[in-house]
Amino acid sequence: MDQRVRIVAVSVAIVLLAASLGVQAVTIDRGTTVEQEAGAYPGNTLVGVHSWNNVGRVVEITPDGNVTWDWSVPDSRVFAVEQLDEETVLAAVAVKTPAEDCDGEYVDYEEYDDHCVTNRVVEIDKESGDVVWEYSWQDEFIHWHEVHDVERLDNGETAIIDMGNDRSFTVDREGEITWEWHAEEHLTPGTPFYEQHGGPEKNGEHDDWTHMNDIDRLENGNFQMSIRNFDTVIEVDPETNEIVDVVGEPGNHDILEKQHNPHRIEDAGTMVVADSENNRIVELDVATEEIVWQYRGPTDGSLQWPRDADRLPNGNTLITDSRNNRILEVDREGTVVWRFEDPDGEVIPLPYEADRIGADEGADVPSGRQLVESDETAGPIVESVREIEALSKYVVPTWMHLPQLLHVVGIALGALWLTGEGILFGWRLRT
Repeated sequence: MDQRVRIVAVSVAIVLLAASLGVQAVTIDRGTTVEQEAGAYPGNTLVGVHSWNNVGRVVEITPDGNVTWDWSVPDSRVFAVEQLDEETVLAAVAVKTPAEDCDGEYVDYEEYDDHCVTNRVVEIDKESGDVVWEYSWQDEFIHWHEVHDVERLDNGETAIIDMGNDRSFTVDREGEITWEWHAEEHLTPGTPFYEQHGGPEKNGEHDDWTHMNDIDRLENGNFQMSIRNFDTVIEVDPETNEIVDVVGEPGNHDILEKQHNPHRIEDAGTMVVADSENNRIVELDVATEEIVWQYRGPTDGSLQWPRDADRLPNGNTLITDSRNNRILEVDREGTVVWRFEDPDGEVIPLPYEADRIGADEGADVPSGRQLVESDETAGPIVESVREIEALSKYVVPTWMHLPQLLHVVGIALGALWLTGEGILFGWRLRT
C-alpha cells in the first residue's frame, strides 16, 4: 500500500475513534444498578468510600438504592465506618493537607513534599453533620500513611490502627493513649515472630512495611490485627504485647495475600477475611488455616480487590468489591440477593468498607461450614482483562470501561503508526 494511502487510512481511523470516544464522554450514563431479592438481610448499608481521587465520603444506602445520608470533607479518603447508635457514626478519615498547614517534619520527603496527611478518627452527629469527638495526628503523605481502621470498645475507648507508624493503640475520650503496640518491636529480625515466620524487612522510614489495616477486640480481651504486607492476621495479648497466635504465612498466598478486614466468628473458631490480592472472600479455620468457605464473585463479574466481608446473622455475607465499585450481599448458596453497583463511581467510587446497620456481628452468626462454597472463576485471560480494566480507573476517568479503553488503545496505536511513517519518510528523504 502506498505510504500516502496508509497515512490517510490511519488518520481517518484515529479521527473516527476520537469522535466516538468524545460522543461517549458526553452521552454515556450508566448510573447505579440496584438488585434486591427475597432473603436479603433488612436494613440500610453504611459505606466508607476510599475514592479514586480524594473525594472520600460516608454514605448510607437504603435497600432500594437511595442515598439517605452522606458526609464528607474535601480532599479526603474514608476507610472504616461504624454506626455507634442511631445518632452517631464513627469513621477513619485521611485528609490531604497542603504543605503550609503541616508540621515541617512531615513535608521533608521529596516525592510528596507538597502535602502531608491529617489522620482523623471522628464521631459524626448524623442529624447536623458535625464532628462531636475527634482524635487526629499528622503524617507524611496520603499514600500508605492513612488511618485505615478504628473500633469503639466496650469501655468507651477507641482502638486505632496507625499504618504510617506501624502501630496500634487505644485512646480514651480525653485523647490520652492508654495502650500502644509497635510492630518494630515484634516483627523485625531477631524477634520470635520473625525467627519462626520471616516476612519483609523495613527499608527506611518511608517504607510501606507492614501496611497494618485492621484491629478488632476479641472476646478474650486480646486484639486481632491484620498485617497486610505480611499476609498474616495476628492476635496480641495487650497485657504482655506478645503475639499469641498467627493465621497465614508471609509469602504463602494459598492462605492469604494482602488481606483486609478479618472478622472472627468466635463460636465456630473461624475467620472471614477479604483476601484482597487473591480476589476472593475466604473463611479460615483459625487453628488449622483450613479453608471452610470461599467466594470469588457472581457469574457476571468476579471480585476485584475486595476489602471487606461481614457475615450477617441470617448467614448472608456482605461484601465490599472495591475496584468494581459495588457492594454485594450473597446468601448461603452464594446467590446475590442484594447488589448496589456503581460502574461510573458517582456514589461509591472505590468503596473500602460496608456495614449493614442493625446487623450484629457477634459470635453467633453462622460459619462457612453451614454455607455452600463458590470458587468458580472465569479463567485466567478473562480475569486478567477484568483486572486491567479495574486498575485503569487510577489513571483514566471512571466512566471509561473496556470498550472505551480499546478506543484509547486504538488511538495510541494509530499515533504510533503515524510516528513510524514520519520516521520512514524522513529516512527516505535523507537516503
